[in-house]
Parts: sequence; structure tokens; C-alpha cells
Amino acid sequence: MSESFYGNWVAVIFSAALLSIFFLAFLKPLKKRNWREFGVTEAYIVALFTEMFGIPLTIYLLTSVAGYNIGFSGFEGHLWATMLANLGILPLESGVALVMVISTILIGTGLILMAVGWREVYFSKGRLVVTGLYSRVRHPQYTGFILVLIGFLIQWPTIITLVMFPFMVYMYYRLAKREEREMIERFGEEYREYIRRTRMFLPF
Repeated sequence: MSESFYGNWVAVIFSAALLSIFFLAFLKPLKKRNWREFGVTEAYIVALFTEMFGIPLTIYLLTSVAGYNIGFSGFEGHLWATMLANLGILPLESGVALVMVISTILIGTGLILMAVGWREVYFSKGRLVVTGLYSRVRHPQYTGFILVLIGFLIQWPTIITLVMFPFMVYMYYRLAKREEREMIERFGEEYREYIRRTRMFLPF
């Protein structure tokens, strides 16, 4: 893949719009205050795909400021694969394949968790959901969301998304805690018991 890989603004718009629609559908920021979280998520998505297909800002900074020798091909944009190649651990093509396999598994798993979690809540008709994914973790949709973010950090790391990642995890952690307070007000001791026996994001 040559330098012409970048500057593809149609790919930037299409990819950002597709992922935004998916997150909007399954994170359901219906309350006014939830739009703040979605706005930050949208900024993350735009930053990610702008660097992936539009302008490789991170590569410009690493080559011009830090002095690293990184080309501007689509392959070298997979910075973890480029690092493995520069260290002599794997050829670039093999490193890209490894990065793509790992990131695709994480992103796919995350999207599935978000979709299945949404389905379980939707068909509960307002009842407390404690079965299926919700029997393993209290917030499977947010777990899935974080897995998607990690997957993209492996697939296409950028300075902006690396800086934003811990902030976004903390932001959604606070959102989950706020939602739990609301659930306690709604379901009382039943939800407190659910909290006592079920982990928040990871089943272990």
C-alpha cells in the first residue's frame, strides 16, 4: 500500500458514520446528560478514522519530531506491526496479519457483546435483567465498548486515541456507577443483591 492510501476522505466519513450509528443504536444515549459521553465517543471515532484514512498525524509527529523511520504506507500505519518489524521480531506483513487478527477478534467480540446486551435489555420490557450476559457482568455493553476501543488501539494506535482511551474508560465507569444508583432507586434490595453477586465489567 502506497502513500496514496491516505487522503481517502470518503473512507473517513463512511467508517466514522458507520461506527457512530452502531454506537448510537446500542449505547442508547437517550437522556440529555448521556449526549456528553456520546460526544466524546464521537470525537474519538473521528480522530481514529481521520488518522487511519485521512492524515497520518501520529506518523508525521513520530518521523519529524521523534526521528523514527516510519513510511507512509497503509501497512506501516499499523504501528505495533511496524515496531515488531523494526525490532526484527516479525516481518512487516506478518506483523500486520497478527495485529489484524488480534484486533478483529477484540472488535468483533466487543460489538457482539454490545448487540446481545442491548437485545437482552430491550426484550426485558422494563424488568431487571439478571440472566444471559447480565448473569456474568453488570454492564456487558460497556465491556464490549471498551473491547472495541482496545481493538482499535491495537489495530491503529494514534497519539490522540491513546491519550483519550483512559479518559473514556473512566467516563463510562462513572456513567455505569450513575446508572447503578438509578437502578437501586428503582429496584431496591433486588439490585443490591445483584451487585453483590455479579462483577461490574469482567466476569473474574
